[in-house]
Amino acid sequence: MLSSRSLLQWLRPASASSRAGAFECGMAAYERGQYLELIKHWKLASETGEAEAAYRIGMLYVKGEGVVRSVPDAAIWYERAARLGNVEAQFQLGLIFLQGEKPLLGPHRHETWRQSSAVRLGDKASNIHQLVFPHGTSVERNIDAAFHWISVAAERGKAEAQTVLGNMYSEGLGCEKNLQIAFAWYGVAAEQNCAAAEFALGDIYFQGKGVPVDFEQAAAWYRNAAGQDHVRAQVALAFMNLKGTGMPENPAEAARLFQGAAMHDDVIALYNIGLLRLKGHGVAKDIDRAETALRKAARKDYYPAVQALAEFYSHGAAGFAPDLREAAVWYEKAAERDDVQAQFFMGRFYATGTGVGPNIRQAARWFERAARNGHATAAFNIAIFYLNGSGVERNVESAIEWFERASEGGINAAQLQLGRLYSAGNGVPRDQKRAKEWLSKAAVGGDPDAKTAYALFLLHQDGSTEQLEQACALLIEAAEADHAPAAFQLGVLHMGKFGGDADVEAAVTWFARAAGAGHVDAQYALGLLHLDPNGMSDAKAAASWMTKAAHAGHAGAQFQLAVLYCTGAGLAQDIAQGAQWYEAAARQGHKVAQFNLAVMLGKGQGCEADPGKAVEWFERAAQQDMAEAQFALGDALMAGSGVTKDQDAAVQWYRRAANQNHEGARRRLDAVGVTTVDG
Repeated sequence: MLSSRSLLQWLRPASASSRAGAFECGMAAYERGQYLELIKHWKLASETGEAEAAYRIGMLYVKGEGVVRSVPDAAIWYERAARLGNVEAQFQLGLIFLQGEKPLLGPHRHETWRQSSAVRLGDKASNIHQLVFPHGTSVERNIDAAFHWISVAAERGKAEAQTVLGNMYSEGLGCEKNLQIAFAWYGVAAEQNCAAAEFALGDIYFQGKGVPVDFEQAAAWYRNAAGQDHVRAQVALAFMNLKGTGMPENPAEAARLFQGAAMHDDVIALYNIGLLRLKGHGVAKDIDRAETALRKAARKDYYPAVQALAEFYSHGAAGFAPDLREAAVWYEKAAERDDVQAQFFMGRFYATGTGVGPNIRQAARWFERAARNGHATAAFNIAIFYLNGSGVERNVESAIEWFERASEGGINAAQLQLGRLYSAGNGVPRDQKRAKEWLSKAAVGGDPDAKTAYALFLLHQDGSTEQLEQACALLIEAAEADHAPAAFQLGVLHMGKFGGDADVEAAVTWFARAAGAGHVDAQYALGLLHLDPNGMSDAKAAASWMTKAAHAGHAGAQFQLAVLYCTGAGLAQDIAQGAQWYEAAARQGHKVAQFNLAVMLGKGQGCEADPGKAVEWFERAAQQDMAEAQFALGDALMAGSGVTKDQDAAVQWYRRAANQNHEGARRRLDAVGVTTVDG
């Protein structure tokens, strides 16, 4: 801490003798870490024309060493030194003007304090700012001044300045673009073994900038610069070796150069040595080191490395299992960088819970972002989300808009969805003209599902012979492409459902093709045809097809299979199996199965008698307006069988059955003195 006496001494003007050794005294103070003392001495030295002292004060401000870092203050001191002839100051001042210095915001930043004080103090702040920041908090870019000072330093032989001046002539910064002059300055700097200049010459020959392309010369200059550990030269020479540009391919040398540049944490080198180690190309295969290199580059936000790391974790490698959680992390980083494919993947990840927790809202968000970036499949997906209200509020208009965008991107399924929307009037007014346009477009695309949908659309129109033939042709095309639903519809068509003469033999052929491909409705249809006593009656074949369809969950087939088991038609009679299949169909809402199951439960046929459950199943069938079930439920309530006796409730069920002309229900009502039924 300075005493009052020492402070007065520090402020007192220095004598001529003290000025003479001021620079050396400042250097001594610097060695002791006494910054206040050294600045005092160097300021004195600069006043006597000591350029080095002014330059060093500028360096202190650039580094924030002993003073608060301030490039504007550094520029003032550099300019003093530059005008006194210090070549380093001339070069550094030129660089400051070339790049400019924006005011930095954040905690403890000058500009943050300046802005906040201006808000708090208003007009009074300007005087304080002038006192605290006499040179401001930024330096405006000044290309003309940069060109001047860098030219001065270059003329005085500073190789780095000569290289930068070459760059300015090459780009036309502060001067007319002149590749010949740029080349000359690079050459002068290269004579001093300046690696940056050697690299620049390599680029000139590689790209043919003002000279003929000469890969050998390019490689020679790159090699000189790389030998001095110039990172960009190492990377450039590595690519030439890797691709065999102007030299034989040499993956091993490429790997060596990439590795050398990677030691300096160059992202391009890290990325490429990672890929080479991943493949074992030019270097020993090493998955761990490859992953480390890619991760380093990705953490530096090098986009190709982010992509590569996402792919790596998604697919894994030999001895390295996929890690979908890590894959999702890196895909999301790529997605945030507007990688459309990564955005689509993130939508799929969140939709399926792959590597992340399932989140339908996030899935919708990523699909929509990808769609806005032109991803056709994502457009189709977000359209489905809007149509169903999944992760977004249901909005048919938005769904249509995205289906149309997906259609423009070549997604036939979108055209099909649009056709179905307009045909059914699902959230939009029915428009058969538009429906036909979209369905026909989808069918032209060749998708069997679209051809089938368009064929069904035509079949449900006016039924003209021409449309019938067109629909049949479309269905045949789709069926020949092994599309089972088309084969099924051909079976329906040949049964005469859409007009024309029935051709059962042809129908069976198409039903069989569809059924063989696992089409459940076709299996059920074949089963029914084989049960027809006036047709191709074959109980065993019927039982076989009904069994397949029943196991696939078809309620009608489950009911028919129950009947076959109970009657022993086509298979061994098994009442218990019959009861089980009745129950399977009943649980899917098949009302006759519900009634039959109730009867079996009431009598204990194929199952343990349970009047209570019987009543439950009678009621389910009765609620579906099955008169027999309503009558049976009325009897159960009247007798108190499996349920509390309730004559009024029984009468209500009798009345409902009687309204369907059930004679037994009418007699029951007569017996209890109720002679009127509902109209």
